[in-house]
Amino acid sequence: MKDRFARMNKIQDAVKNARKIVIKIGSNTLAKADGTQNTEFMTSFASQCAELIKMGKQICVVSSGAQVAGVSTVNGWARKKDVHYRQALCSIGQVELMNQWRNAFGAEELHIGQLLLTKDDFENEHRSLNIRNTLFTLVDEGVVPIINENDSVSFDEIKIGDNDNLSALTAILWSADLLILFSDVDGIYTDNPKTNKDAKLVESVESIPELRKSITIGGTNAFGTGGMETKIQAAEKVTEYGIQMLLANGGREKALSCLITDEAKATLFDVK
Repeated sequence: MKDRFARMNKIQDAVKNARKIVIKIGSNTLAKADGTQNTEFMTSFASQCAELIKMGKQICVVSSGAQVAGVSTVNGWARKKDVHYRQALCSIGQVELMNQWRNAFGAEELHIGQLLLTKDDFENEHRSLNIRNTLFTLVDEGVVPIINENDSVSFDEIKIGDNDNLSALTAILWSADLLILFSDVDGIYTDNPKTNKDAKLVESVESIPELRKSITIGGTNAFGTGGMETKIQAAEKVTEYGIQMLLANGGREKALSCLITDEAKATLFDVK
């Protein structure tokens, strides 16, 4: 029991001690069961971010959901698989997604700024410097950056492919203290908890190579482009730069606030 409380305290301390926090929200967190946008979550999440900002923390959000928002807007395209339709759907959905975020943060008297990025932006020294400077300027002025991959123009050669790795690259570029990934599970399990009732939550990770040996990694699901593998890749990236990472369930009520105040389940990738 003492070890359990110690791990919980480590999760709470990771959030309390971090000043610069990147928070990634997956498509499954932003989508309802019918595939439409979960605007109630977005409103609640913005309120929780505002609480952290009042505590002196700086927040940068990496938000999936352009395709989900596109389906909510143009439902007739939901089953179209052609890549041009999917990119067009993201183009439509990105407008709706940002409008919903603007409304959610606007209710907290906070402005947002949009950045749509590709892999090229991080690999080009001049562009990556511009991204970094824009992030610092926005946050210093009290604006919340909302970042997504530029899915309307991305193709294989310039595509990052998932927002887990995009959020990791953002955290590194911005010199963040903590990366929080919100998914539809409580953290890393030894196996898929949805199909194996004996799967156990891994609450703390100090060695990612050892973790890989001890778990079974599944695939993706209906809305997301990532999976456990991309989350572990994100952890590998950020911990190498001394940045802690938390993987938690975004579907839990007040999921962000619970990481500080409650006995929240999560996996903490610690920095040694």
